[in-house]
Amino acid sequence: MEGAKTESFTRALYSFSLVLPMDKQLWEWKLGVERIWSAAAPDYGEAARLAAEIAGASEEAMLRQAATQALPSLRNASHENADRSTLSAARRRLCVIHDVLISLTAPRFGKRGNAPKLLTPGERYRQMLGLPLGRRLSAPEIHQAYKRAAKTAHPDTGGNVRDFLELSAAQDALLKER
Repeated sequence: MEGAKTESFTRALYSFSLVLPMDKQLWEWKLGVERIWSAAAPDYGEAARLAAEIAGASEEAMLRQAATQALPSLRNASHENADRSTLSAARRRLCVIHDVLISLTAPRFGKRGNAPKLLTPGERYRQMLGLPLGRRLSAPEIHQAYKRAAKTAHPDTGGNVRDFLELSAAQDALLKER
């Protein structure tokens, strides 16, 4: 009876012409994972089959990666003699797939879908040196931050020349900006 309710809900949900085929697939995968997740004794064999399907057919890289990484754990948990730690690991991996599916199917409102604001060159220089963005900086403060960052970026200590030159340029630009 419960399967019939879920199926009729799914059909009603997709009766709208605005739902794209991939969105429909995401919703079906989400319902399948939720069904397995909510069971008293999850069927890890079915979970492994579903994860393999997701890993092979998903267009979303994050979802494909989560499903691919979960497959070995789910397959190991599907054996009859699986121990408690194996079952726990499989449940956590299934949870990761579930979380990714939720994030992909959640409605997006407001500015969530917008790209992050690009940093200005001055803000980028401050970030490179590990300095705060919102206040005026003193010359000794900039110099100390440069020395701290240069310790790891200098070519003699394992850094590369390009990163070190960028740090030097950042220090010079921030000192001129003052």
